[in-house]
Amino acid sequence: MFSSHLFRLHLIVFLWGFTAILGKLIQIDASSLVFYRMLFTAFFLFIYLRFFKKESLKIDKKTLLRLVAIGSVMAAHWFFFFESIKVSNVSIALSCLSLSTLFAAVIEPVIFKRKVDWVEILIGIVIVACILLIFNAEFKYKLGIFYGILCALCGTIFSVLNGKMFGKTSSGNIIFYEIFGGWLVISAVFLLTGQLSFAHEISLHDYALVILLASVFTAYPMFESIKLMKYISPFTLILTVNLEPVYGIILAFFIFGASEHMSPIFYIASAVMILSIVVNGLIKSKRKKAAELLEANKIVD
Repeated sequence: MFSSHLFRLHLIVFLWGFTAILGKLIQIDASSLVFYRMLFTAFFLFIYLRFFKKESLKIDKKTLLRLVAIGSVMAAHWFFFFESIKVSNVSIALSCLSLSTLFAAVIEPVIFKRKVDWVEILIGIVIVACILLIFNAEFKYKLGIFYGILCALCGTIFSVLNGKMFGKTSSGNIIFYEIFGGWLVISAVFLLTGQLSFAHEISLHDYALVILLASVFTAYPMFESIKLMKYISPFTLILTVNLEPVYGIILAFFIFGASEHMSPIFYIASAVMILSIVVNGLIKSKRKKAAELLEANKIVD
């Protein structure tokens, strides 16, 4: 039976997939889009944490600086994501996210000081081969693929560093200070480059879409995913999140029409990448269960 928790999980993954659609609909440039997305998201998170959850926002200076640094990586991840969409299309940007599996296979062992998982490396190589096929078939989108690769790299670094912050403070504080910290870094860059001016005025239509993006498609899914961790295993969460490109590519195909219609090779390669990620998740789940069973047998003995 499809439980309400699974429905909520698929809903937030669908919402994440729709962020790419909004990224194409919003007319301002990628850097301004990230600036406003982080500003409004931080505002909504502050209101929710301070006045609804009545949660303390006090953290020590060392943790704050770390969260600001991680938030800047998040900002870079979002910038490259939206820039990839602006110079190519939604399908290219989303398909490149699959490279996160390869990047994680290399970066995680370094950060968490664990052995390299050769299954992850092998799956990563398969994904790289698929990206090369897409690059060859969709060469006109080479710049979008380049930004998409940087997006996947920054997203992986963010996720790994974020994992190191678990338990340092509340999940709400981590999310809030990362978003707010990322916005501060972007503001500093704009200030130093002279971009923090009336050049960032946007239309009411774009304002409405950015506020929608920051609230319904960013702040809400973040907190909802934290709540669902109480009822859904990390494996199920990660596996379902991998459907984000699927939802986004399908939506883009029907919403934007010809500009999102790709070659057959693109869809075959994308399907292989997503399947590889699912296989990786299944292998990890099987290994985890085997390790838990072995540990249980040791205790019994």
